[in-house]
Amino acid sequence: MTDLRLPRFLKARRSSAQPCLRRVDIETRAQLDACGVRFAPDAKVAIAVGSRGIANLRVIVDQLVRWLRDQGAKPFIVPAMGSHGGATAAGQATVLESYGVTEPNVGAPIVASMEVVELAAGEIGVPVYFDKAAWEADATVIVNRVKPHTSFHGPHESGLLKMIAIGLGKHEQAKALHRLGVPGLRDLMPRVAEQSLRHNNVRLAIAVVENSLDQTMTLRAVPAADISRVDRDLLCLARASLPSLPCQELDVLVVDEIGKDISGLGMDTNVIGRLRITGEPEPESPRIRIIYARDLSPGARGNAVGVGLADIITRRLVDKIDFPVTYENLLTTGFLERGKIPLVAGTDADALGYAARALGVTSLEHVRMIRIKNTLRLDQFWFTDALGAEVTALPDVEVMGRVDQALDEAGGFTAL
Repeated sequence: MTDLRLPRFLKARRSSAQPCLRRVDIETRAQLDACGVRFAPDAKVAIAVGSRGIANLRVIVDQLVRWLRDQGAKPFIVPAMGSHGGATAAGQATVLESYGVTEPNVGAPIVASMEVVELAAGEIGVPVYFDKAAWEADATVIVNRVKPHTSFHGPHESGLLKMIAIGLGKHEQAKALHRLGVPGLRDLMPRVAEQSLRHNNVRLAIAVVENSLDQTMTLRAVPAADISRVDRDLLCLARASLPSLPCQELDVLVVDEIGKDISGLGMDTNVIGRLRITGEPEPESPRIRIIYARDLSPGARGNAVGVGLADIITRRLVDKIDFPVTYENLLTTGFLERGKIPLVAGTDADALGYAARALGVTSLEHVRMIRIKNTLRLDQFWFTDALGAEVTALPDVEVMGRVDQALDEAGGFTAL
């Protein structure tokens, strides 16, 4: 590997203006005050919070708790995250803690349980479940981000309806829908959520849309009757705001970190153009020949579901995998290809050597390669000379100069 000729890298950043809420706390309160929903004094209100790394999540939940307490209500937090956190109550509470959603931080206790009640299913064909602690409350409020899903596309993807169906349906609902594959998610999940809404006590939702820089762009407080419509409308906005790579044809994409806190599959499939679901067609773009994932994010807490989307990973990443947690999440989905371990490299230099051999070249000097931090942070990146004309032609890209030394003496990438 020491004789491998490396490409020359340049540093760049994308600096296009992005719509962004500067005072999320003020906007949250304003939306809640204007939503038309009120709660009775002493009402026990469950606040459903999920497992995604939502920008300003702690601020939003804190303002919601304050708003409820101002009315005399008694809010508490329930994890609404299907099978995440190892499908255990303690694991799900730990996920919330990693986002700063704790009783000292937001002023409401955490009530974590995997127990569910079964609601009337009607003619859907699958059981409909709902978190028992939330069911026993007087009302439930959900907080979630609306964005395109990493496994399917339809009128409702990763958002309010999914939070109601799979988040509050816990592990049981996740299993019931995932065992039906993509049709279970795309076609049945919205129907399960709407059936649940007919029988559960959800009265209000806070929907968040983020811009391509992972910042809060839009926030809406939505009464239960409007949840389905707003979820559909905001998905269109979220899809238009997705981050994207500066080039759609790559030989190698280097991703510094993957993780459940970054995307449901560690890497956003909408960014990398890979689904890896048996029987489902792959996206037409982007087209990336080799994906090299360097590390598992601290916020993933060992959950490496989606690691199979990469072609090469490091031993460092493998050593951080909590296999029981990862396998529980993976087996619940049933998409086993996404959990297979790729080639394992000892160093970044080794990984680049593997990539060169896979590409059938003896030199990387002329490969089309980009290095990013993760699929949420595409505003700063490295790119090779082979991409120079394409990248520099983009109006929102500013080239910051050359990378003096790409690899250190130990064969590791220098700081991005």
